[in-house]
Amino acid sequence: MPVSLYNTMSRSLELLEPISDKEVGLYSCGPTVYNYAHIGNLRTFLFEDLLKRTLLSAGYTVKHVMNITDVGHLTGDGDEGEDKLEKMAHKTNKTVWEIASFYTDAFFKDYDALNIIRPEVTCKATDHIPQMIDLIKRLEEGGHTYVSGGNVYFSIDSIPDYGKLARLDLNNLRTAVRDDVNQDSNKKNSKDFVLWFTNSKFGEQAMMWDSPWGRGFPGWHIECSAMSMYYLGEEFDIHCGGIDAIPVHHTNEIAQSEAATGKRWVKYWLHGEFLLDDTGKMSKSKGEFLTLGLLKQKGYDPMDYRYFCLGGHYRSQLKFSFESLNTARTARKNVCDRVIALKREKAVVVALKSEKALLYAQRFDEHIQNDLNSPRALADLWGVLKDDTLERDEKYSLIVKFDQVFGLGLADLNVVEVETIDDPEALLLLQKRTDAKKAKDWTLADSIRQQLDAMGYLVKDTASGPSLEKKM
Repeated sequence: MPVSLYNTMSRSLELLEPISDKEVGLYSCGPTVYNYAHIGNLRTFLFEDLLKRTLLSAGYTVKHVMNITDVGHLTGDGDEGEDKLEKMAHKTNKTVWEIASFYTDAFFKDYDALNIIRPEVTCKATDHIPQMIDLIKRLEEGGHTYVSGGNVYFSIDSIPDYGKLARLDLNNLRTAVRDDVNQDSNKKNSKDFVLWFTNSKFGEQAMMWDSPWGRGFPGWHIECSAMSMYYLGEEFDIHCGGIDAIPVHHTNEIAQSEAATGKRWVKYWLHGEFLLDDTGKMSKSKGEFLTLGLLKQKGYDPMDYRYFCLGGHYRSQLKFSFESLNTARTARKNVCDRVIALKREKAVVVALKSEKALLYAQRFDEHIQNDLNSPRALADLWGVLKDDTLERDEKYSLIVKFDQVFGLGLADLNVVEVETIDDPEALLLLQKRTDAKKAKDWTLADSIRQQLDAMGYLVKDTASGPSLEKKM
């Protein structure tokens, strides 16, 4: 079954046709390691993991490369402001190397807690300075650069299609006035961007390297171009990131990459939408922001947040609230309870044979391979969970198949042997509650649950029926 993906470049849904048959080269913009990732950042990484899992389930092999920006990213997406690592180092009285190492480790703790498959290649910018210098040299040889004020700039006037990803008006950009408050007086065009900074920009930085243009450090945009081409080649299949990367970062990556090679760089561009809070887009610049660690402190499992994100399409804005996270937590718990009940019944993975099971599998593939429609795919999961006509092992097998894409760890759920309850009064009440539910006397059923709770018992409603557990 073919995979269709929404290509930001064409603004349309396209069939995936990899450059090398069933092998997909995938590059995703990684973290800038100067602070913790907030849950809005993590939504983007979860979308990329959903993409990767979908490709794997569709029979592709995936070479996933992700960068770690540990130098060069300024507080603005252009060339303005301070270096983010330098700023945090000064604030905490630590070295930039210590800051980068600490927050890289913190990022991957979140990554693993969310059950995101690690990239085949994780590349630090600081380990690939020679590749960046070589790429800048190619651009210089092609007449795409100029040196001004000690810095090496890319000239957008040197290419005919700058801004095509964001669909910027190139004529207006080329005649841009020079009274922008953030205008770098060294630039010939306000949209030109730095490929290499020297000490003329910030003075002595902690992270600096020798180069043909003087001792300095790379611009942010050159990093992704150099490293992606180093590991995936000069043309590869998919580049991912957040939607906020389109107008500047990804636009500049395309410009410098295609200027250097003279050919198309990336075939498919995929972008995840924002996670919103009460004030709008979630952002570190606002000061306080929600982290996965904070959610865990509040009693949430990281899989609750993963489930919450699956409930929204990656190209749609998703509004976060603790109320909606609570709803996701309850839903995920119900899923887990039903899966555990199947495992208690010794359900095993089998080949699907029945017409109904095969139809469920087909519908799931159609939904998830149609631009990663996770909300529809979740509905397919619930359809399977609630279908009492499905044979037990086929039901479990469908759940395991679906979760290879969802990544909720359902196959790994532990079955805890429940202590046998031999309290006659409690068991009689449980039966009365079951009878009340059959009679749709919800008031009585709730009253009996409360009575059992007061006696120290938890009522578990599972696919195999209600049960009691002794509260700890």
